[in-house]
Amino acid sequence: MIRWTVILLIVAIVAALFGFGGIAASAAGLAKIVFYITIVLFLISLIAGRRRI
Repeated sequence: MIRWTVILLIVAIVAALFGFGGIAASAAGLAKIVFYITIVLFLISLIAGRRRI
């Protein structure tokens, strides 16, 4: 789960760079959505990982 979270975070950062640079205006909005989803998944992964220990 953490692996997918890191992959989504990287995709969000790349999409943000393209979107904020003016290459694609809609990529900025998509990057924001993917970034927030990634943060939520990361927090869930941290909480779930602590319960298993």
